[in-house]
Amino acid sequence: RLDVSTHPFTGGAGPTDVRITTRFSENWIEGFGATVHECGHALYEQGRDVSNEGAGMPSSMALSMGIHESQSLLWERMVLQSRAFWNYVAPKFKERFAHCADTSPEDFYKTYNRVDPGCIRVEADEVSYPLHVILRYDIERALFRGEMQVEDVPAFWNKRMKEDLGVDVADDSKGCLQDIHWSFGAVGYFPSYTLGAIAAVQIFQAYEKEIGKDVVATQISNGEFVPLREWLRAKVHERGSIPGSPDALLKEICGEPLSVKPFLAYLKQKYSALYDLELQ
Repeated sequence: RLDVSTHPFTGGAGPTDVRITTRFSENWIEGFGATVHECGHALYEQGRDVSNEGAGMPSSMALSMGIHESQSLLWERMVLQSRAFWNYVAPKFKERFAHCADTSPEDFYKTYNRVDPGCIRVEADEVSYPLHVILRYDIERALFRGEMQVEDVPAFWNKRMKEDLGVDVADDSKGCLQDIHWSFGAVGYFPSYTLGAIAAVQIFQAYEKEIGKDVVATQISNGEFVPLREWLRAKVHERGSIPGSPDALLKEICGEPLSVKPFLAYLKQKYSALYDLELQ
C-alpha cells in the first residue's frame, strides 16, 4: 500500500502487510526518489523468512537499521541514480509528461546527480548528505555528554550548516526541527543512513562482481529488476539476523567488513566524470 505523508516511511504489521508512504513537492525528483527509497525498505521487510521454521526466529528479523538503510539506498542510489536506469525510464517519462519531450536519458541522469548543497537532509545529494548526518551525530553526542544544552542547538546547527555546506538556514523548520527522529526518541539513528550508503556500494559491487558489471547494466537498462531483488533476497533479506553483525553479513557477501573505501572511490569516479574533475 502506498500513501502520502509529510515524511516518507515504511511500516506495516509484518512481511505480509508492508505499507509505504512518500511525499511530493514541486521538485518531482524528491517524490520519485523517496518512493524508490521506501520500496527498498519494503522489499527487505517482504523478503524476511516467514516459513514455519523461520517465523519469530533471527532469520526473520532485520539485522540492523544500517543494513535496512543499505537496502533502500541501494535501490535509490545504485539503481535509480544510474545511467542504465534512465536509459529504461526516460522514454516512459517522455510518454507521460509533455514537458519532458525534448529531454534525453543523459539529461535525467545529470539532473538526478547534481551536487547542490541545501538545508534539507531528505533533499540532499549523495555527496553532501553525509555532512547532514555528521552534524546531527555531533549534536547528539554533545547533548549526551553534557557539552551542549538543548536551547543551544539551533544556533550551533545554523553555524555548522554555514561552515560545512555554505548554506543559510531561514528558520528552525528548515533547520534543527526538520526531521521527525528526535521528536519520537530515535536518537542515534542518523548514522544509519551513511552506514547504509557505505554498505550499499559494497553490496551492489558484489552483485556486479558475481553477475558481471555489463550484465547488470543491461538488466537495469531493460527494466529487469527481478534478478537483483532475488539476489538481495538470498544474500541479505532471508539471512535476517543470522549473521552476528553487519560486518559479519558484509564479510559473507563482499569478503570484507564495512569499509568506506569503495564508497569514496564510487563518489570520486562518478562525480569527477560528471563535473569534468581530475581524480586526485
